[in-house]
Amino acid sequence: MFGSENSGAIRKALAVCKAIADGDFEARVIGITEKGEAGELLRTINLMIDRTDAYVRESQACLEYVRDNKYYRRILEKGMTGSFLGASRTINNATQTMQEKVHSFTGVADNFEKNMKVVVQTVTSAATELQSTAQTMESTAAATSQQATSVAAAAEEASTNVQTVASAAEELSSSISEISRQVSQSNEIASNAATEAERSNQQVQGLAEAAQKIGEVVELISDIAEQTNLLALNATIEAARAGDAGKGFAVVAAEVKNLANQTAKATEEIGAQIGGIQTATQDAVQAIGGITSTISEINKISSTIAAAVEEQGAATAEIARNVEQASSGTTEVTTNITQVTQAAGETGQAAGEVLTAAGELSQQGEVLGTEMDNFIIELRKVI
Repeated sequence: MFGSENSGAIRKALAVCKAIADGDFEARVIGITEKGEAGELLRTINLMIDRTDAYVRESQACLEYVRDNKYYRRILEKGMTGSFLGASRTINNATQTMQEKVHSFTGVADNFEKNMKVVVQTVTSAATELQSTAQTMESTAAATSQQATSVAAAAEEASTNVQTVASAAEELSSSISEISRQVSQSNEIASNAATEAERSNQQVQGLAEAAQKIGEVVELISDIAEQTNLLALNATIEAARAGDAGKGFAVVAAEVKNLANQTAKATEEIGAQIGGIQTATQDAVQAIGGITSTISEINKISSTIAAAVEEQGAATAEIARNVEQASSGTTEVTTNITQVTQAAGETGQAAGEVLTAAGELSQQGEVLGTEMDNFIIELRKVI
């Protein structure tokens, strides 16, 4: 077979095999003229090269499509035999599996992109809303702090005013107590004066009664003097009738008449004095009655004033209690306002921290969105 006559065929076969060994699948045995086994060998070498070249070309084309994320290219199995056919089917099956996995992964990537966009949008929206809320909180805290400061100043002023009112109420209460004491003392004095006036009235009434009795006695004496005068007149007449025998008796009768006249005059003067005493006594009784009525009226007025002062004292005490409660209330308000101011300051500080965190969250949301977009872009380059 490998005689001298086949040396040319061997050289052709060696040259082509070396080219194939160097990776040149374009090489072929050209111009086969040999007969017999030598010719068959050369044609078989060409057939082997054709099938190997076809497998290599199909595999290369299929893998180039896979490289470009195209998984629909398959190796044409027609004409493939033996191991080439088995390898072609293996590559085709692998490509099919890759296509299915990439398709599934594409769906996962799409869902991931959609979900991540929702997450990023939610985070961004939440950050924006959080920023707005934090700004509102900060503004509200500032306004609350300012208003609390104003209220604290007003409460402090109110507390000062309440203290002033409390001092005034205390002074008023002391004044009312003094007035009440003086009114009570005046009432007591008026009552004592009324008692004394009543006693004086009774004494004057007794004096009037005594003067009345004296008048009656004087009237009796006057009657007796008048009778005595009549008797003396009768005695004088009888003495004149008796002549000289009755001269002595006439002298006595004249003396008795003179005494009776003097007694009558004295009695008349006493009666006049007693009348004056009775008139003065009556006037005194009336005056004392007026004084008693006036004192009684003063006593009533004093009682009314005392009752009014007592009511005013009770009202003042109530005012003092209310003022004390108001003072306690304003003190408590001041304390609460101080706490509110402190809380507002802490709220403002917390709102500032929340605002800062919201800004950072917003930035992180933007960074997350950018990174997600880049990831999806790179991922789609792969699939």
